Amino acid sequence: MAFINPNLDASHYHSEGENVVCDLCPHRCVLAPDRFGLCKSRKNVDGKLVAYNYGRVSSLAVDPIEKKPLYHYHPGTNVFSVGGIGCNLHCDYCQNYSISQSPIGKKRTTFKSPSDLANLCRHQNLPQIAFTYNEPIIWFEYIRDLHEVDPDLDILVISNGMIEEEPLKELCKFTKGMNIDVKSFDDAFYKKLCGGDLESVKTACEVAYASKVHLELTYMVIPGYNDKVEDVEKFVSWAKDFLSPDIPLHFTRFHPDYNMVDVRHTPVDTLLKMRNVALDGGMNYVYVGNVMTEEGSNTYCPSCGELLIKRTGFKVDVLGLDGDRCSFCKHRISITR
Repeated sequence: MAFINPNLDASHYHSEGENVVCDLCPHRCVLAPDRFGLCKSRKNVDGKLVAYNYGRVSSLAVDPIEKKPLYHYHPGTNVFSVGGIGCNLHCDYCQNYSISQSPIGKKRTTFKSPSDLANLCRHQNLPQIAFTYNEPIIWFEYIRDLHEVDPDLDILVISNGMIEEEPLKELCKFTKGMNIDVKSFDDAFYKKLCGGDLESVKTACEVAYASKVHLELTYMVIPGYNDKVEDVEKFVSWAKDFLSPDIPLHFTRFHPDYNMVDVRHTPVDTLLKMRNVALDGGMNYVYVGNVMTEEGSNTYCPSCGELLIKRTGFKVDVLGLDGDRCSFCKHRISITR
């Protein structure tokens, strides 16, 4: 594949006079000439939308797949992880704010073409790559082009879910797995703390699930902000009824960061309480993250209750699986191995 100008013409936009309207995410930014959108990465240049973040890599690492977190996608394996610059949300508690809230040119990056990136991943003998750390959706064209260069790579996307339906459906055609961060089940929280909206994220989760992409959801529990039991009950009820009881849910621990350094760490008891709320609500696979607990990271058979996968930190022991079935009762487990 021949290319590539790093300042690539973006997809999913339309013109309104001398302005361009970005159609990638629900913000639908209207960009006057020479202006960037809210994500700080897409710009109106001579009436065209240009993806200035294309191929601008800020972070590269080899991570355990469980770190994403993806517990039901090739558990116990490693994944090549890559991050860029910018985000279409501005969460006050962002743990990667140094890259997510950095405008183009303010943070050191290295340009990697899609071929470069594929070669780096293959050099590590890894068949899967995760777009993570900052928001991958604003790297839409880069992810698409990586798939064109190396269609056999398993592409994983760790996202906030703020994307319009049409580009998401396109993204799902070449994405094997997603973890979507449902930040709260209160729209006021989304608007005040993140600059987003809950309904758009719910729709994205439903579209991804309907597209048969492997899907897991993360809910970071922040003391005093999104830790009401009734809100978590609504989240669980929606996940069960509109997605599936088999969707893995991750309740993760908040730690003080960015503009919320005065908020305490999430008590472990709160995380375990939310896990029990989800299990009692009919979800089959519920985990707690960013903290060590006795059972909160283990996978149990929802039919017979036997321990199938024991996780201690990122140490993973598969104890009771025969392919994707429980070794004890033969119940089919919602897992990709």
